[in-house]
Amino acid sequence: MSKILWLGEQRCDDVGLVGAKAANLSRLATVHLVPPGYALTAVQASEGLDDTLTEDVRRAYQELAARSGQRDPCVAVRSSALDEDSGGASFAGQHDTYLNIRGEAAVVDAVERCCASALSPTALAYREQHGLATDDPAIAVLVQQLVHSDVSAVVFSANPITQDHDEIMINASWGLGESVVSGTVTPDTYVIRKSDHSLISRQISSKDVMTVMVEGGVEEVPVPADLRQRPSLTASQVIEMARLVTKMENAMGWPADVECAFAYEELYLLQCRPITTMT
Repeated sequence: MSKILWLGEQRCDDVGLVGAKAANLSRLATVHLVPPGYALTAVQASEGLDDTLTEDVRRAYQELAARSGQRDPCVAVRSSALDEDSGGASFAGQHDTYLNIRGEAAVVDAVERCCASALSPTALAYREQHGLATDDPAIAVLVQQLVHSDVSAVVFSANPITQDHDEIMINASWGLGESVVSGTVTPDTYVIRKSDHSLISRQISSKDVMTVMVEGGVEEVPVPADLRQRPSLTASQVIEMARLVTKMENAMGWPADVECAFAYEELYLLQCRPITTMT
């Protein structure tokens, strides 16, 4: 049985094989635009990749290059632990993520490091805190084409601050989503009524930094002066994101925490997980 499963394949929908991060995206790839990618099914973190798995990862990257029409496509390499993105444990920031990785050798190395990160002191402490197994956890890895994002956002299908299930909250800023997710930038915040997608409030921040692709990875750089005070989303983009997260909530059956991005005027779904703070 293959250890490589592609997003959109039925077997890749199995949380027990690829973890919730990859499984959720695989399920949703049939209903929305998700960057193409593949998952290495779960391995024990202490074992990492043997020669066969290394070759599997290499061949899958070659196939991704063929599917994308690019010789060495830029990819994101992310862990997808089997108990990650559950209702009570998101593992946000606990495992390593590598962005703008290019070439077979670099992808194999990033996959190895993602596996090893499940055994880091912080990841193990997080597991213990949430009552999860700490004895050599199983971890899958997602390798996915990286979107050249013009603007990125984290979108909640229920307001995590007010606990209002009829309010959608969008946090958006320029560039890749890492600056928003890590909290190094104060994003623009939009609150939308879910029932009719009308705008309730809009707060435009001074967005001082953004994450961009550079040779061999990504880097946080100053936002150009003419963009700092400018709204990161148009009115139509706000509505498009609101519709997306509503669709994701309906498809998954729980209040959704979505990462998404506009690139070349297309809205891409990058991650979907439950909101862990809702009561």
